[in-house]
Amino acid sequence: MLSRLTRPQALAVCALPVAALIAASALAPLPFSVAQPGMTADVLGENRGAPVITVSGAAARRTSGQLRMTTIEATGPDTPVSLADVLGNWFRTDRAVMPRDSVYPSGDTVKEIEKHNAAQMRQSQDAATQAALRYLGLGAGKVKVTLKLADVGGPSAGLLFTLGIIDKLHGDGSGGDLTGGRTIAGTGTIDAAGKVGAVGGVALKTQAARRDGATVFLVPKAECADAKAELPKGLRLVPVTTLKGAVDSLVALRTGKGPVPSC
Repeated sequence: MLSRLTRPQALAVCALPVAALIAASALAPLPFSVAQPGMTADVLGENRGAPVITVSGAAARRTSGQLRMTTIEATGPDTPVSLADVLGNWFRTDRAVMPRDSVYPSGDTVKEIEKHNAAQMRQSQDAATQAALRYLGLGAGKVKVTLKLADVGGPSAGLLFTLGIIDKLHGDGSGGDLTGGRTIAGTGTIDAAGKVGAVGGVALKTQAARRDGATVFLVPKAECADAKAELPKGLRLVPVTTLKGAVDSLVALRTGKGPVPSC
């Protein structure tokens, strides 16, 4: 014969499976990645002992200052992210919880993703070289540019590669450096015509830039709002939409003449 449960007893019995379900969901993997500020690299310098930019067929300038491309680091596609991970990182300014598909849209395995990112990097480097030589009025048959950056994939270093090539070959056109001796950082894709495109993750990239000494950050204009959301103190945002606009802004910063746009 079954005894009748009191209301408190019934609630206690019902609470057990609910608590178990909550505990299980907290540990179950979710389709998210957790991202944080990644490494930066000076495209005017060396990476792992080798020059990032090598020029042949033309004299390369000796430059001062730095042009630092920026990255983010995210949990891998095979790394489980639980509800506890999401909640623990949601309100941190140095972390971002992002849908995994927005971080790894190219495949399900690490090998597929690495292959896709490497292909994007090659395309970005080719476009950067074309954009720089076109801007300078130089033929690709006369000048050869080799770009080398270890363990970095994707297209977001395109703008900084292009500016680095221009600084190595031409500077600001009056004998000075594009950087003006500063540490300039930034992000943005670029096409052969010199159009700058958005990339994502800029709020984390600005933190990486400031951490590594940058005082100016070139950001695709469409991402100004994201960049301003968690802007580190001491970092100036300069929005760009084209290669010419980026060069003009850097020259204006160096000389103190002409307008410098702001977000």
